[in-house]
Amino acid sequence: MRVIGMMSGTSADGIDVVLANISGAPPRLAAKLEGHYHARFPKMVRDAVLRLGNGVATTTAEISQLNFLLGEEFASAAIAACTKWRIPLHKIGLIGSHGQTIFHQGIPAKFLSARGIASTLQVGEPSIIAERTGVTTIADFRPGDMAAGGGGAPLVPFVDYLLYRNAKIGRAALNIGGIANVTVVPADAKPRDVFAFDTGPGNMIIDALVERLTQGRHTYDKGAQLAGKGSVIPVLLEKMLCDPYLRLRPPKTAGREQFGSAYVGKLFARAQKLRTRPEDLVRTATIFTALSIVDAIRRFILPRAEVRQLIVAGGGTNNPLIMAQLEAALRGIEIVHSSELGVGAEAKEAFAFAILAYEAFHGRPNNLPSATGAKHPAILGKLVHGRAR
Repeated sequence: MRVIGMMSGTSADGIDVVLANISGAPPRLAAKLEGHYHARFPKMVRDAVLRLGNGVATTTAEISQLNFLLGEEFASAAIAACTKWRIPLHKIGLIGSHGQTIFHQGIPAKFLSARGIASTLQVGEPSIIAERTGVTTIADFRPGDMAAGGGGAPLVPFVDYLLYRNAKIGRAALNIGGIANVTVVPADAKPRDVFAFDTGPGNMIIDALVERLTQGRHTYDKGAQLAGKGSVIPVLLEKMLCDPYLRLRPPKTAGREQFGSAYVGKLFARAQKLRTRPEDLVRTATIFTALSIVDAIRRFILPRAEVRQLIVAGGGTNNPLIMAQLEAALRGIEIVHSSELGVGAEAKEAFAFAILAYEAFHGRPNNLPSATGAKHPAILGKLVHGRAR
């Protein structure tokens, strides 16, 4: 089956669309990446996503409208991708869409009563995608895991296990998106042996600082050019490394609720009091991202599992300063780009949701309770049938 996978992450820079050719079933599932396409969000759409994701006051009308508007954006991205690949839509068997997260509360919190409530909300209406493309679409994966007692994240470890398990080599798969997350697949692992969690910020803080410091002219630090001109602010870095999230034991998830606009605002205020240069602040945030990942590996992974390879993916792999820090701090662990194993760094998560959709379509569980904390395996995703052909 040819399956399209679509993903828009916490950076909200646009939609990654992949084409996967998938066959078989676990443990002999075969999946090959055939194409990758990136569609950028219009600036007004991105601004709205970030504003809601950062918890700014909104209305039910705005959320509803954004849900349908993003459905149109995801559908247009799928159609544009197929046009680029010269593949007619009727040749596509299935679409798996993660959607755009605008709220995620993975740990139960008090709401209206003494009972703790955990919830998540991804927008990008799948009915619109299925109608515009004519292709059966599966979306909204996270609620099913939360209903089963899990945190709704991370979901990609299910795919990491299928792709990267090895009889002799212990591996960790690190994705550096807006948030950085890691999946640990010990040598000769069974599903119950796999564990995963969000290490903390990936590109999120860096991107927000660059956008703020350049008055929106740039949305990320391309090639770490700005950070490369700066120096670390020791007192600020030390404060950042004391963040309580870094000490929480897995399983755990993070997002804009922890490292979004409120966090960046406080960070910016501290930097102003210290009279720091913009490039020093960006370098400090970049080093913080790298060191928070290293700390998580040393604190929570190496005491539990021998890891010989770290497979890296996500936009953060394009930041040479982050990658240099990881290589310097993790001596003895081979760092391998996911592209060397068949899936490009920026296509990895969309590829994962193609596989998650494929498994759901065939009625098979597609979560990994050891990673999410769910009480049992569950079939995640809601199915919307495409138009009759």
